[in-house]
Amino acid sequence: MIRAVIVMNTQGKPRLTKFYDYMPPEKQQELIRRVFGVLCSRAENVSNFVEADSVFGPDTRLVYKHYATLYFVFIFDSSENELAMLDLIQVLVETLDKCFKNVCELDIVFNYSKLHTILDEIIFGGQVLETSSAEVMKAVEEISRLETASNTITLVPKSISGWRS
Repeated sequence: MIRAVIVMNTQGKPRLTKFYDYMPPEKQQELIRRVFGVLCSRAENVSNFVEADSVFGPDTRLVYKHYATLYFVFIFDSSENELAMLDLIQVLVETLDKCFKNVCELDIVFNYSKLHTILDEIIFGGQVLETSSAEVMKAVEEISRLETASNTITLVPKSISGWRS
């Protein structure tokens, strides 16, 4: 099971956090700080896989990918495959690139709800739902279309003196 997804910048500021196990916000903040401490202390030429027992408890692993100014981090237990999680990060980043045309940190900051929609199409409740970037894009476009349609109000003439919706 995936326990958490964190996207943070290289200064340790979280841009997206999604925890699939309940924990109080104070504990979440402490874990984010500890994850950043682990990431920033690692050399560039080492593996992207980290045993996260000290951060999240026994039987926990962390995989990350560093793109430009962002770290994409997945924390998961031993029921998930490390290489599959690394590939899932790639799917998330490819989907974000398709949505935002070469995603950057500001896209994540200003399109927070769209980012959550994309993540929810890939992972829900800690379980992987979709691994195809194209399928995720179809679902996100459909959700956007439905949101736009539901926000459009059609005004119909009631009578000469007024309007009704």
